[in-house]
Amino acid sequence: QLTFVESGGGLVQAGDSLRLSCAPTDWSFTSYTMAWFRQAPGKEREFVATINWSGRKTYYKESLRNRFTISRDNAKNVLFLQIDSLAPDDTAVYYCAARSGDITTSGTEYPYWGQGTQVTVSS
Repeated sequence: QLTFVESGGGLVQAGDSLRLSCAPTDWSFTSYTMAWFRQAPGKEREFVATINWSGRKTYYKESLRNRFTISRDNAKNVLFLQIDSLAPDDTAVYYCAARSGDITTSGTEYPYWGQGTQVTVSS
């Protein structure tokens, strides 16, 4: 079972920025497609962004692409999600996920998931 450690979440104010990180515990994710999902209280999990193994191909939920940036550092084995201009609607648990195929927005296509990091945005 592949596991991750996510970090960077917290309580912030509207308009602030955050950078979330996701690092595999004891394996290399170099060959994996990675993604971020989030789940707000009382809502279903939703796709946020995905990036292919090389970092050259990314895809975002359309309504988030102007404020969210996914990136990866394969040398350091770390995945990032930069979130700018945070709003209360961004409050959610953010999860990173991995799969061995091409990018996809479907959460069911990602077999490996982190535990999540909580982001809470106050107005």
